[in-house]
Amino acid sequence: MQQEFAPGLVVQGFTAPLKLQNFKLIAFDMDSTLINIECIDEIADAAGRKAEVAAITEAAMRGEITDFKDSLRRRLALLKGVPETALHEVFEQRLRLNPGAKTLVDTCKAQGMKVLLVSGGFTFFADRVCEMLNIDFSRSNVLDIADGHLTGQVAMQDWGDICDGAEKRKMLLHICAQMGIKPNEAIAMGDGANDLPMMGEAGLSVAYHAKPKVREQAMIAINEGGLDRLLEVVQV
Repeated sequence: MQQEFAPGLVVQGFTAPLKLQNFKLIAFDMDSTLINIECIDEIADAAGRKAEVAAITEAAMRGEITDFKDSLRRRLALLKGVPETALHEVFEQRLRLNPGAKTLVDTCKAQGMKVLLVSGGFTFFADRVCEMLNIDFSRSNVLDIADGHLTGQVAMQDWGDICDGAEKRKMLLHICAQMGIKPNEAIAMGDGANDLPMMGEAGLSVAYHAKPKVREQAMIAINEGGLDRLLEVVQV
């Protein structure tokens, strides 16, 4: 049963408060969770196709398009020919950490926790966000670039080519095994339908300004304020 723990903060399925010391890992989605934008939509803006790409992104995040890989390939195809310089412009001019991101990550790390970023977005941005927040592990997609322009595809990596919901779940479980911890010692935070598989494995699932389907299934929903509002429920 859902209950409002505080204004804009909903909990269900457990009795708050919890203790941060009970968890060893926190996993974050990137776009619209750790950061303020959907990077692919902003790249599309450079091609004059933001509305078209953003509509597919929104449908995928709401769970209306169930095949994330297909939705990403469709969006990437619309980005073919966009200059690589557009990536730098998006990072420098548009990408910002969401409120409370640094406070939450720093607090978790101070408690000895490890931090994982798993994104259906791109390493160009994920690597920079990891550096900004001193994140320990990450998985995301590599944009294929030729002659200084996007090819409209992603590059193959040793684990595959597209980090979808199944891959996010797999990566969470892999890091838990690598750390020698149980999945119920992990927290997973996200906003879109492709985050639900990893959120379902974690001991604590958190929806951040999320789509309705995600809010309904999460144990905590932060609907107002910053990421650090998690610390109102999971206390140091």
